[in-house]
Amino acid sequence: MPIITEIEDLKRLYKRRVPKMFYDYAETGSWTEQTFRENSSDFDEIRLRQRVAVDMAGRSTASKMVGQDCTMPVALAPVGLCGMQSADGEIKAARAAEKFSVPFTLSTMSICSIEDVASHTSKPFWFQVYTLKDDDFMKRLFARAKDAKCSALVITVDLQVLGQRHKDLKNGLSAPPKLTPSSILNLATKVPWGLEMLQTKRRFFGNIVGHAKGVTDPSSLGSWTAESFDPSLDWDRIREFRSWWDGPVILKGILDAEDARRALDVGADAIVVSNHGGRQLDGALSSIRMLPQIMDAVGDKIEVHLDSGIRSGQDVLKALALGAKGTMIGRAFVYGLGAMGEAGVTRALEVIHKELDVTMALCGERNVADLGRHNVLLPDNFATRWS
Repeated sequence: MPIITEIEDLKRLYKRRVPKMFYDYAETGSWTEQTFRENSSDFDEIRLRQRVAVDMAGRSTASKMVGQDCTMPVALAPVGLCGMQSADGEIKAARAAEKFSVPFTLSTMSICSIEDVASHTSKPFWFQVYTLKDDDFMKRLFARAKDAKCSALVITVDLQVLGQRHKDLKNGLSAPPKLTPSSILNLATKVPWGLEMLQTKRRFFGNIVGHAKGVTDPSSLGSWTAESFDPSLDWDRIREFRSWWDGPVILKGILDAEDARRALDVGADAIVVSNHGGRQLDGALSSIRMLPQIMDAVGDKIEVHLDSGIRSGQDVLKALALGAKGTMIGRAFVYGLGAMGEAGVTRALEVIHKELDVTMALCGERNVADLGRHNVLLPDNFATRWS
């Protein structure tokens, strides 16, 4: 067993084990990937304020996210195709999150269905939906999530139009994948992954195939996917979706102060400051750089989470210090999932938790709820460099 001390260790194992098209699916951004890179590199501009001679006994990272108790304020973000990173990947990730006591968010574009995940877990999980045109499908999807006892609905609002991701196009990644000679050769080198995939029946989008009108098999999935996303999405449409769900609603994809204020108007319970991991609008500012402006706009009127760029417990602490009440990790847990399955997701959570706990202590704090602006040092123009 390799010694895993940081998320980067899991990433290296992940790259060796998983086929290139699925590695690139996770480890890519749109267009030039500027935003993808800056999501992480902008965390490096934030410095931590060291404090000493503070009693550090009895520290706690325990928190709540949308009313749910969690070991630390970190949720697993919705990531599509996890079941292609590791066989039955969504089930494995959900189990790891449940055992670690952090929220897990299932993507609509998951390989394992809502029902699959619910039947293999014992606690409620969150469910993510896109804003699609088909009301009948959407209402049935909401009903299925309710039947599965999902405890919160995460509505992704930044995918009306798909940002171009060059690597996915070159790799033939689509629904279903279009295999190229190079991808076939690469798949042939990933024997353990392939043997694992042969042992599962879950290889296509379980929430879509057999549920969406006209999608009865993988061959009919591609056209449905291309035509279903709703480019006419507006705040009235989001308000309508909110009315279909009687539990907590989280809007994911907020990157502007004005949009954060609009989220209040439609009755959202929480927002996720996110640019889709740099996979949509390339050239947008990083999530962490936009967080201070959004906190100034909405303050404590709504629960604010941050997603995109988090690769360590120190990143989590920095987001919390700038006002976020919770965070989401996507790539960080996918690295673990692809590298080592459920054990890898657990290891990713352990690494982030230890980094958060130790860093919190060295900053002179005993409780994660006490983290604030006083724990970090920012460049003078961190939040105002662009206007």
